[in-house]
Amino acid sequence: MNKGISLTGIKPTGTPHIGNYFGAIKPAIKLTKDYDARYFIADYHALNSTKDPKKIKKMTYEVAATWLACGLEPDKALVYKQSQVAETFELSTILLAFTAKGLMNRAHAYKALVQKNSDLKRDIDDGVNMGLFTYPVLMAADILLFDSDVVPVGKDQAQHLEMTIDIAQSLNHIYNKDILTIPKPLIRKKTQNVTGLDGRKMSKSYNNTIPLFLPPKKLRKLIMKIVTNSQSIEEVKSPDDCNVFKLYKLFASEQQQEKLREKYLAGGMGWGHAKQELFEIMNETVEPMREKYNILIENKKYIDDILETGSNKAREIAAKKMEYIKKNLGF
Repeated sequence: MNKGISLTGIKPTGTPHIGNYFGAIKPAIKLTKDYDARYFIADYHALNSTKDPKKIKKMTYEVAATWLACGLEPDKALVYKQSQVAETFELSTILLAFTAKGLMNRAHAYKALVQKNSDLKRDIDDGVNMGLFTYPVLMAADILLFDSDVVPVGKDQAQHLEMTIDIAQSLNHIYNKDILTIPKPLIRKKTQNVTGLDGRKMSKSYNNTIPLFLPPKKLRKLIMKIVTNSQSIEEVKSPDDCNVFKLYKLFASEQQQEKLREKYLAGGMGWGHAKQELFEIMNETVEPMREKYNILIENKKYIDDILETGSNKAREIAAKKMEYIKKNLGF
């Protein structure tokens, strides 16, 4: 029985944090067990917001090293760079002919920028490049080129996948043939919101993140900054309302969670003690990944070789799909 195909796009966005690991990286890597899994670094997507060649290259190495350090095994999945698969951009051009401008007008990222410009009384398209405006079409090409059956997405990307489905269905309807595979979203609600230092969702925009590969001393110092209430050591505390315990549960076994819960409910435990418990279990989990990341980031030739091998395989698959698509479109 053939496995279905899963596709995960990884945009190079700088230093990964704990929220990225539990919300995206860890669940996406698990897909290799049940799917023919493909992972690509979406470096062309990064070009919409970053024009510095050195920064794009640096972020590409960082994101590749991160996923490899977190357990992505190239021999069990296809790992490649978007920019090295030219067929992606050929398909993107074709898909533009089947995409209504009105659909792009409704994209969240574009609407947010238009609203911001309107609020500031600027031209509504100020700062909008066509890469940003047509971002959902390139994302659709990424997905449809590889006959993806499922695509893991967060709530912020769910709309783009819906647009991918709309575009694919439009093309299939016009030619009265299933030329493009219609993908399904794979949304994991349980882990997509990880608590940050201040109790809000962990996000770089809130400046409340815990970087994934911080050295132990810096990690402990940051954990000690987690916002808690002003209860004294003697008071009984509620684990379910505590930012520290919410993070602790991500790393701990059920037995470890129950043991710390009992300490909360018994009283006599200060917030410093709870934060120390969190630091110890977090550091224990992260340490082997941190060590592997530090080795990988210093061995860029190894990363280059993995991405080149994967990209060559991806191009073979993509070339066959493009030949099939173009034949059906009359080219």
